Amino acid sequence: MIKVGIIGASGYTGGELLRFLKNHPETEIVAATSRKYDGKPVYMVHPHLRDMEIKFENLKPSEIDADLVFTATPHGASMKIVPELVENGMKVVDLSGDYRFDNLATYEKWYGYKHSHPLKAVYGLPEINRELIKDADLVANPGCYPTGAILACLPMVAENIVNTIVVDSKSGVSGAGVNPNDATHYPNCSDSVSPYAVTTHRHGPEIQEKLSNFGKTRVSFTPHLVPVIRGIMTTVHGFITEDVSSEYVTEVYKEFYEEEPFVRVLDQGEIPRLSSVRGSNYCHIGGFEIDDNGRLVVASSIDNLVKGASGQAVHNMNLMFGFKETESIDMIGLHP
Repeated sequence: MIKVGIIGASGYTGGELLRFLKNHPETEIVAATSRKYDGKPVYMVHPHLRDMEIKFENLKPSEIDADLVFTATPHGASMKIVPELVENGMKVVDLSGDYRFDNLATYEKWYGYKHSHPLKAVYGLPEINRELIKDADLVANPGCYPTGAILACLPMVAENIVNTIVVDSKSGVSGAGVNPNDATHYPNCSDSVSPYAVTTHRHGPEIQEKLSNFGKTRVSFTPHLVPVIRGIMTTVHGFITEDVSSEYVTEVYKEFYEEEPFVRVLDQGEIPRLSSVRGSNYCHIGGFEIDDNGRLVVASSIDNLVKGASGQAVHNMNLMFGFKETESIDMIGLHP
């Protein structure tokens, strides 16, 4: 049994962490922090957690006594919190972007912050860093868009099938966080699909950096906001460098992910659905079709709040403490 804290527990990702940890047999939640809701039961903010007898607390990092802390805090805020937690002997899974990049200059360019407390962290995508995560004190949970994109691209890059990739991702509104803005206001986002930051989204360089560790390819990324609550559908267009068949590519993917507990490779031509993974920690990958111009199309679907955030964070915790990898996060999706 380990003691676990969540800093920033009132947001969507905090609520998902509480949901998964509620039934985890190896964890005890000792802190769920929130300045705004200090003293209120968690179910006042997360109504689906009515059976949890936990209250939000306004705690400083120095006041938390835990074996592991999830920092579900904004970009730029985690770097002010994480070093103290690590220094005090706690393991950390950080859900912000502050520790995701190998190249600090890339982070500072794309996030617009001067990094005040750099630390060595392991990028928390278990499908590529499982063994490193097991020994890590600080794990940087991947971004939601990069999770779906990297998993969809990785086999084609590792096998040197393509040299140019265009990533088109469409995310549900919950990816923007719990606080509404003009873009996520219901009349503005309902019945509409809106591309944004079309060449300048900060998740583009994250995708490029991680894929570059497995092969040489150019990656372009454009996100879209779609009027659903949960999910990211990513369509990858890879321009092939050799004469390969759709059947061959399908087998490459199936062999690449055959041991992965949370990746499901569909049959050739089968297309993933958001509803198939909603509420789950699974990533479905399918498509594998090639057109007459040498364009390979692969699609992936994930739940942005689960595999794209909190479920993956719990997966990382399980690895860090030697628990069963799938513990508390192995539920299937909610279709229809």
